[in-house]
Amino acid sequence: MHVQQATTGQRPGDKDRRVREMFASIADRYDLLNSVLSFRRHKAWRRAAVRMAGLHPGGRALDVCTGTADFAIDLYRAVGPSGHVLGSDFCAPMLRLGRRKADAASGGRIALTLGDAMRLPCASGVFDCVTVGFGIRNVSDIAQAFREMARVARPGGRVVCLEFNRPQNPFWRAVCDLYELRVLPLVGGLLSRRDAYTYLPESIQAFPGRRELAALMEQAGLRDIQVRDLNFGSVCIHVGTKP
Repeated sequence: MHVQQATTGQRPGDKDRRVREMFASIADRYDLLNSVLSFRRHKAWRRAAVRMAGLHPGGRALDVCTGTADFAIDLYRAVGPSGHVLGSDFCAPMLRLGRRKADAASGGRIALTLGDAMRLPCASGVFDCVTVGFGIRNVSDIAQAFREMARVARPGGRVVCLEFNRPQNPFWRAVCDLYELRVLPLVGGLLSRRDAYTYLPESIQAFPGRRELAALMEQAGLRDIQVRDLNFGSVCIHVGTKP
């Protein structure tokens, strides 16, 4: 099945610039808002994604759109000091905050680099696992980002995508829509910039569904796509394997 990405009316460069500036403006409150708005559930969701990554001590992992490095830190806990973890993000203020957290968690063993998800600064076939947590939705070309993630994974390696999605159950979809469209912008606006937390529900509503996202991963060359719903289907993990 071929899937064409939905368009938003923005040119790719416009979206990239808007997203980078938005995250730079909320970087200092990003972690607080993550915990408040997810009721601290984001930590359990990441742990579930790491379990599906199939990592072992000594493994090599890349976290794309790493932000303040929470996912990279969880990956480090899976591979241990004998492993290698790299986090990449295109927003320097987020990475600066992530650097402090990553150093504290790993003794400086987690590497962070400024990089674009659509042009990863990595050699091909290097990583046992490549992850992206709540970041692929912000990329202007999702298909290209998945191609890059597949490129840098080794044969047999996994690509793991943890992302918001819309529940399939009509009741829970209505509940989540109410929270995302009404409550989230209000609370986000009280603690940070309202426009940033208006963008979040808009981006979730426009994001490809489960089947479409799985198809984009297959088009990137990944196989054996697994899909797991969390939080009544408002969060979804997709895992693909590089042949």
